[in-house]
Amino acid sequence: MSEGSLHSGGHHHYYYDTHTNTYYLRTFGHNTMDAVPRIDHYRQTAADLGEKLLRPSLAELHDELDKEPFEDGYANGEEGTPAGDAAAAYTPDSKGVVKFGWIKGVLVRCMLNIWGVMLFIRLSWIVGQAGIGLSVLVIGMATVVTTITGLSTSAIATNGFVRGGGAYYLISRSLGPEFGGAIGLIFAFANAVAVAMYVVGFAETVVELLKAQIVLLVILILAIGDFVIGTFIPLDSKKPKGFFGYKAEIFMENFGPDFRQEETFFSVFAIFFPAATGILAGANISGDLADPQSAIPKGTLLAILITTLVYVGIAVSVGSCVVRDATGNVNDTIVTELTNCTAAACKLNYDFSSCQSPAGCHYGLMNNFQVMSMVSGFAPLISAGIFSATLSSALASLVSAPKIFQALCKDNIYPGFQMFAKGYGKNNEPLRGYILTFLIALGFILIAELNVIAPIISNFFLASYALINFSVFHASLAKSPGWRPAFKYYNMWISLVGAILCCIVMFVINWWAALLTYVIVLGLYIYVTYKKPDVNWGSSTQALTYLNALQHSIRLSGVEDHVKNFRPQCLIMTGAPNARPALLHLVHAFTKNVGLMICGHVHMGPRRQAMKELSTDLAKYQRWLIKNKMKAFYAPVHAEDLRDGGQYLMQAAGLGRMRPNTLVVGFKKNWRQGDMRDVETYINLFHDAFDVQYGVVVIRLQEGLDISHLQGQDLLSSQEKSPCTKDVIVKVDYSKKSETDTSIAFAPSSSERTPTPRKEEDEDGKTSTQPLLNKDSKSSSSPLNLADQRLLDASSQFQKKQGKSNIDVWWLFDDGGLTLLIPYLITTKKKWKDCKIRVFIGGKINRIDHDRRAMATLLSKFRIDFSDIMVLGDINTKPKKENIAAFEEMIEPFRLHEDDKEQEVADKMKEDEPWRITDNELELYKTKTYRQIRLNELLKEHSSTANIIVMSLPVARKGAVSSALYMAWLEVLSKDLPPILLVRGNHQSVLTFYS
Repeated sequence: MSEGSLHSGGHHHYYYDTHTNTYYLRTFGHNTMDAVPRIDHYRQTAADLGEKLLRPSLAELHDELDKEPFEDGYANGEEGTPAGDAAAAYTPDSKGVVKFGWIKGVLVRCMLNIWGVMLFIRLSWIVGQAGIGLSVLVIGMATVVTTITGLSTSAIATNGFVRGGGAYYLISRSLGPEFGGAIGLIFAFANAVAVAMYVVGFAETVVELLKAQIVLLVILILAIGDFVIGTFIPLDSKKPKGFFGYKAEIFMENFGPDFRQEETFFSVFAIFFPAATGILAGANISGDLADPQSAIPKGTLLAILITTLVYVGIAVSVGSCVVRDATGNVNDTIVTELTNCTAAACKLNYDFSSCQSPAGCHYGLMNNFQVMSMVSGFAPLISAGIFSATLSSALASLVSAPKIFQALCKDNIYPGFQMFAKGYGKNNEPLRGYILTFLIALGFILIAELNVIAPIISNFFLASYALINFSVFHASLAKSPGWRPAFKYYNMWISLVGAILCCIVMFVINWWAALLTYVIVLGLYIYVTYKKPDVNWGSSTQALTYLNALQHSIRLSGVEDHVKNFRPQCLIMTGAPNARPALLHLVHAFTKNVGLMICGHVHMGPRRQAMKELSTDLAKYQRWLIKNKMKAFYAPVHAEDLRDGGQYLMQAAGLGRMRPNTLVVGFKKNWRQGDMRDVETYINLFHDAFDVQYGVVVIRLQEGLDISHLQGQDLLSSQEKSPCTKDVIVKVDYSKKSETDTSIAFAPSSSERTPTPRKEEDEDGKTSTQPLLNKDSKSSSSPLNLADQRLLDASSQFQKKQGKSNIDVWWLFDDGGLTLLIPYLITTKKKWKDCKIRVFIGGKINRIDHDRRAMATLLSKFRIDFSDIMVLGDINTKPKKENIAAFEEMIEPFRLHEDDKEQEVADKMKEDEPWRITDNELELYKTKTYRQIRLNELLKEHSSTANIIVMSLPVARKGAVSSALYMAWLEVLSKDLPPILLVRGNHQSVLTFYS
């Protein structure tokens, strides 16, 4: 279970009496519900350090007492709370668990891992090649890299509680699962193969040998001591082999480099550097440490210091005692003084000049890997030291690999490896991981050429070092308030230098292995990013994304808007985003990667219930948008009515320059059957939008937009549904929806018009979010009727490729260019790229050619491609009589007929029902009414086959045109047509032909 997803609380409602509940007496000894700060409130439920307690929720302290104050959780410290049960379930049996302190767990392990075979077999050869001076430099350079990494590891390890998983845990919790998952896999693999490099045969006694590591360390220290003592006892028998004891002549001769056999400084460095790795040996068993936060910094840094001093001491020591070449022949002593011999051996009465011949010699720093055995006081102890170093390094890797792999599998980043997450026994030992590691190691011992494997493994280790350093730099750069390491001796820029050095060293060691490592890490990174594991660890990547967004938003708000950079930023009144997919997809077609898209959702009804729904819906629907690849934000608000909610959203939605400038609503389809007060509210939304300088877009599909009733979002809660009621509910719900098919959600159905009990509506928000257009979600007992099937088909039409078709733009009135910009943006998208724009404009019959040329010139200056321009000279022709009669019949129920009533009665009626159409108003706007009817005739004639129609939205003067008349205009204008967008910009230019 990921840490971020652990939550507390349950669905039961308990009422606690604070006077009899003794827990509350603990706070200052008084009866108060408020809890004092304590560590148990901050634990995660899966923590194995103790039980998590729940502090009182804000609702418990703040809500009215007649409500259930504890409905969101349980009282703190109450036995049997779900969180407490979870903690108990997750806490391993602590009796018998072996936890290591900083010396045994980190210092000893790191020293054993760093002091590898290199110390006894290769160090003398490195001194021979590079000389004492450059050997110390090689050791120093390696130490710089490991020390910086040690400091970075210490910083991350002390920034919160560290669980098992070592380097993987540190990187994944800092940089996120993408880097963590990539590095965890190769780091575990590197450790497994490293076992092969160190040679293995002890898998079944791993745990016992881990405890026996002190013995191995003692053997190692004795072997080093044996060598040091041996350097002070120069025996005559060892002089022919090149060992003369501490001599200034030898020190001076061996101080400078003498590279042979095409070796260079960097090739020697590449051979030595793997000896410096192993600094993460302690961190890798972080889960087995008693106090990882204290142990990892102390143990790792002290181990680096001690091992470096020993490496330098032995390099200087062996370089001061042993010459580079020696024959091993006792008879090569000098009897008479040679004039042409200047070597240190000559001054010590030995002539090894024969070593310069092609045959060479078998002794000396250059030729004999067993120099340390030869120098030592007791040679077999050096052999024991070599064995001990090999075994301890192999063991460290053999234990590290499964532990890291187990932590990786527990996080379920690679679902296929889930079986390796299981642990056994009191210590939660990853036995399956041990077997896998043993098999990998055995395989590489049997089949692999280890000289080829070694550089790849070194590069794998270095890649993890680089990322640990980068993690510290990244976390510091992100300025996350959660980045507060207890270890203060780090610097973000030094960590960055450390990361760069690690990358450079990778290429120094082996360029092709470095490239291979980069390719593997990048491949795994892309895979994990693509898979998007459902974890949230509060990584610095998130923190930096936030910081960048914040800084860019602030920088943007200091820049004045420019017409060239205008982009439609839409506030869509969708309600629940999955309820109106066609609306969402059509707007997404012109806002995706271009402008802002905010899905507004107005919750109404009881405030307390709405507030609970707001918080659950926010997470649920934002996730839904991301899952459906919608580049949009979800913005719910609670308001007394729809108009208030719309005003809140228009005034407050967005941030800085990223604010909506266009209101998008769905057409209120069956407005005539509903409550006309809702039509009044709906039309007032347009007026409010124009008041705040918004453009307005009304989208109409003949089939409708709202499919929520087909997704199981019915009036009853999901818990209360039964097959027999569901069929009825769907029918009831559909009839209601057909009345209110606006684009605005009434959380999710209008509380004013739904004659259902309050309880049912309160439960409404708890229905599950169905996938978009899930045809199976509807109950089998309620097959889709024809209208529903058409609605469902229509709702997905904009998700398909549109093919070769037309987008008809009826640009009748100049609104600043939004009516033209939207269709242009739609054609830039892949699904719409084959569609052609046809432009229709109004004109006079005697100037049609002139008007067409003028429009063509304007469009070419705007650089907008079009396939045809049609000038309509007959817009003002009187519409057909039957259409006028149909319009008058449609508005009849909404007329006031004040001429037939007494003045007082008419005035009272108009005051109570302001949406009614007066006779005076109807006569005044007769021409405009006829124009809408005529335009519908022309639209059917010219654009009935278009994919979509984009048309200028008629504007009604506020206070002069009643809501019913305006709604009737929109109805008659857009009826019986393909999908239509009625667009009206805010009459400020959104297009320009200036560069």
